[in-house]
Amino acid sequence: MLGLSSSRHRLTTALAVFGLLTAGAAVQATSVATPAHAATTHRVLFDNAHAETAGNADWIISTSQPDPLGENPSPSTETDWTGALSSWGVALQKTGNYSLKTLPSGSSLSYGGSSSTDLSNFDTLVLPEPNTLFTAAEKTAIMTFVKNGGGLFMVSDHTGADRNNDGYDAVKILNDLMTNNSVDSTDPFGFSIDSLNIASGYPAAINDSTDPVLHGSFGTVTKSLIANGTTATLKPSDNSSVKGLLYRSGYSGNTGAFFLTSTFGSGRVAFWGDSSPIDDGTGQPGNTLYDGWNDSGATNAALALNATEWLSGASGSGGGSGGGGGSTCTAAQLLGNNGFESGATNWSASSGVITDSSSESPRTGSYYAWLDGYGSAHTDTLSQSVTIPSACTTATLSFFLHIDTAETSTGTAYDTLKVQVLNGSGTVLGTLATYSNLNAADGYTQRSFSLASYAGQTVTLKFTGTEGSSLQTSFVIDDTALNVS
Repeated sequence: MLGLSSSRHRLTTALAVFGLLTAGAAVQATSVATPAHAATTHRVLFDNAHAETAGNADWIISTSQPDPLGENPSPSTETDWTGALSSWGVALQKTGNYSLKTLPSGSSLSYGGSSSTDLSNFDTLVLPEPNTLFTAAEKTAIMTFVKNGGGLFMVSDHTGADRNNDGYDAVKILNDLMTNNSVDSTDPFGFSIDSLNIASGYPAAINDSTDPVLHGSFGTVTKSLIANGTTATLKPSDNSSVKGLLYRSGYSGNTGAFFLTSTFGSGRVAFWGDSSPIDDGTGQPGNTLYDGWNDSGATNAALALNATEWLSGASGSGGGSGGGGGSTCTAAQLLGNNGFESGATNWSASSGVITDSSSESPRTGSYYAWLDGYGSAHTDTLSQSVTIPSACTTATLSFFLHIDTAETSTGTAYDTLKVQVLNGSGTVLGTLATYSNLNAADGYTQRSFSLASYAGQTVTLKFTGTEGSSLQTSFVIDDTALNVS
């Protein structure tokens, strides 16, 4: 039997609660609002907030940021936009199937916020040789974005390519992203980037006629280009989905992969070992650039464009859905830190809500979420934001709930716990369930509900506990999950 107390005493160390929004919710079909239709345009965000133009680099699609259409709304050639990645951007823009934006210098990557460049508004994020470390919050945003269905395109360069002389090159920065984040640091993508400086070469594609990156709508990939770059080491025992697509001459299998793909949660990942293949040779004045995009010995344009299509879920073979793309669904559990064992990670909560206090009991592990229980007027909240892939026909939210109370009334709900779905602006889309002191009972009870009607949307799942002026009611939550398939 879980504890019942007349007033609550929080004895645990206060947890700093930062990060993304997400929480469980009990759904009543009659109260759920009809979601908006998922976007049909594939939305791609190019990063320029991490020194992508330092030194001789000019890894931008346009000088007009965040919207390249401000430079030219109807580009027909790559010189209509200014930047060494303008060929990439213009080629996508000309299809009519892509909406492109740039995260400007001075900005930060976020997920679940209200900014127009928040990752929840995109299907794919391109990191073209970042040269400053991502902050802890940015790494949480990137990893959660991918886990929830986003596409991540990582472009590295050779070790020592520290263009802004801050001690960090793209090899260190991208390896840090994969091994030092709050979402999953246990080799989540199944590879590590090698500390190498390979002077030259033309890595060849594997023989796989069914691979959508090697054989996509933008053409067939045969070779790429190394002009001072690096490779990656695959670790399929950590992630069985990792796959090398192009290899340095003399290498195969788990070593020497110059271009690779992988998956994580509901999302997709691509890695390229050099920035030279995406360089179109033109950009802002003063930069020394090389036209690898049109190198006659390689098929770099087809590789970049097919990979972008695949990451955005546009290829018809499933995967990345970011904020709503994708044509098939990868089965996954979407909530971060769903059992609260990592403390406040991934959750936004009132002070002391996520706790290991012995005054109540977790269902499993040591930590749980405890809302209210003070015996005085009080409100606690617990929330997390999550993107439900549009292609998923099943989305089942579950959580275990225990309620104990000192209230003696058998007919009045003095203290309540509301479970709601909100949009990115904080507007309530639906009140999914309301529990109260009248629902008090021994032990935990699992609550399971469908969120399938929210497929294709980024929503905030929020618990709000409101307690009256006297006599405590405790709402205790553990082992949440949002399973999609």
